[in-house]
Amino acid sequence: MGDARLLDVARPVLAFDTAPLHALIADLEDTMAHLDGAGLAAPQIGVGLRVVIFGFDEPYPDEDSVPYTVLINPVLTPLSDEVEAGWEGCLSLPGLRGLVPRWRHLRYRGFDPFGRVIEREVGGFHARVVQHECDHLDGILYPMRISDLRSFGFTDVLDLQQEPEE
Repeated sequence: MGDARLLDVARPVLAFDTAPLHALIADLEDTMAHLDGAGLAAPQIGVGLRVVIFGFDEPYPDEDSVPYTVLINPVLTPLSDEVEAGWEGCLSLPGLRGLVPRWRHLRYRGFDPFGRVIEREVGGFHARVVQHECDHLDGILYPMRISDLRSFGFTDVLDLQQEPEE
């Protein structure tokens, strides 16, 4: 947090199945694995392109698994006005957590590294992870979405069991 590149709007990827794109994805994968994250966006490693990766096979604490996905040039469309608050952290803000409102159900559309269309309708934690990562592409960090800053702080101090206010 504090790096100006995290506040920039990322540029679309114009060419698929290229060596530089595959190298970027490998770097994202290595970084996410090293930091044990649920997702990562290219701007988080200093690359201003609209590329995110997310997913994990092992259930995240109290959450279902999310299929590993490389999503390029994503577009998110909410499927209802229903919003749900949930605790989030970020590899760019280590040691912090916040209670963030997100759409509960959405459709995302984008491309894989080879230019093939990906389109899914998702809900719950899967929807939350996608929204969090795609926010990075628009220069948005999750604290910017927190509606009550009393629900933001250091992980080892916060009461993460507190119920989200609807």
